[in-house]
Amino acid sequence: MFGAPREDVDHFLKKSPKKAVRELLQNDHPLPAPPVNNYNDDKYTDAEIAPGADWTVSLKYDGMNNGRRKNSFKSWWFGLMVGQDRSIREKMVLFWHNHFVTETNTVDNALFCYRYNVLLRQHALGNFKTLVRAMTAEPAMLRYLNGYVSTKAHPDENYGRELQELFTVGKGPGSHYTESDVKAAARVLTGYTINYKTFTTSYDPNRHDEGDKQFSAFYDNHIIHGMKGKEAEGEVDQLIDMIFSRDEVSKFFCRKLYRFFVYHTIDEPTEQNVIEPLAKMLRKKDYEVVPVLEALLTSQHFFDAANYGGMIKPPVDFTVGLCREFNVPFPAASEYVDQYGFLEQVRNQAAGLQQNIGDPPNVAGWQAYYQTPEYDKLWISSDTLPKRNQFSDRMVNNGFARNGKKIGIDVVAFAASLPNPEDPDKLIAGSVQALYAVALSPEELQFIKSSILLSGLVGMSSDHYWTNAWVAYQAKPDDKANRNTVTNKLKNLYRHLLDLPEYQLL
Repeated sequence: MFGAPREDVDHFLKKSPKKAVRELLQNDHPLPAPPVNNYNDDKYTDAEIAPGADWTVSLKYDGMNNGRRKNSFKSWWFGLMVGQDRSIREKMVLFWHNHFVTETNTVDNALFCYRYNVLLRQHALGNFKTLVRAMTAEPAMLRYLNGYVSTKAHPDENYGRELQELFTVGKGPGSHYTESDVKAAARVLTGYTINYKTFTTSYDPNRHDEGDKQFSAFYDNHIIHGMKGKEAEGEVDQLIDMIFSRDEVSKFFCRKLYRFFVYHTIDEPTEQNVIEPLAKMLRKKDYEVVPVLEALLTSQHFFDAANYGGMIKPPVDFTVGLCREFNVPFPAASEYVDQYGFLEQVRNQAAGLQQNIGDPPNVAGWQAYYQTPEYDKLWISSDTLPKRNQFSDRMVNNGFARNGKKIGIDVVAFAASLPNPEDPDKLIAGSVQALYAVALSPEELQFIKSSILLSGLVGMSSDHYWTNAWVAYQAKPDDKANRNTVTNKLKNLYRHLLDLPEYQLL
């Protein structure tokens, strides 16, 4: 999940790891309500969609509403991550978005972007092969990779190439598809177009290449015989069946899952002992994703201590996780303008840290998920690390404000949610355990206590001075002096903890 609020931790601590993972993988959670019109302002009023109403029912788009709806869509999606239920689905939606990349700015239609997201959400814990087939005819993907302009006279190779290079067989050691395979796939895929009255995909047999398509030795020299009329779309099913007959598809997919959830390095023992067994299971289960996820996330390898804190948090994990860990309260759905507005403010922080949801940098996705040898180290730079600290500092200090409302971290409430917050050692230890994937040394814990939590208190070397301050505040929370003492100490504590390198790790 994106971060773990205390109530989720307590909930899952009552279960075994296997039962906890199975609950996270349950695929019976209802789909969320669609985004709403939060975008009326002094320059524009949507005459068709009432304020607070679902704009995805509209088929009318122009230069004024489209950009506003795209922003509404992104904030809605970000809000689903912040408010996710006890399911892995939101994390998998991001995984699939980085796998089947589209860019909102290129697709340039809010309804297409929303429907693409719904497709990812519907299949997030479903069947990989089924999702590939559905994505092939998805309007957002047809727009993004030019499938809607591909004809028998001018087959466009974009999707035929990425279908193999990025979506299925990949660039692994066992992947030997050829340039002729790309051209043949492009011919198979001709015929799709988009109906801009209904904003849905259409298939026009008159645009389809009816000739035979010859593939290379990598695909056993398979031939897809040309078809005519409405049946011609069946060539696409044959293409996908042919691609999925290669074992490399399952290996490529399992490597991507591993790098997303475990660690970027896949050495030879990991390939043999983890990737290959998972890939074999994926094939045996006809490309159902849940059994493979369960096997990985309940494996001894996943729980190996060496894999704790092994990756730098992506910006979405960092920003969303912080909001969730500290139970940062956003306005209710009834206050949709402010709710979306605050979500946009935090979403923009993630975008400034180089992860703009809906708009990865290119068709391959965010480089930190695949670019060897740096991988997740690419998330941290001389520009982004100070910005991360600035964001967490701001959330601790004053938060974000709009229309007389504010969101931020309530440091006192967070401390009070931990066991024995009146004990400085237990408060710090509980905070570290709640916020970090790795432990701090005893020396570091002592430094935090003496130089931050007890600093400036009379007789600061004695723990009971913090205890007295906390107890006094709890007894008289309206006492300004008590409140300032405790609040300022806790703000110093959490600014420090959130700025340490350890907080940047998953």
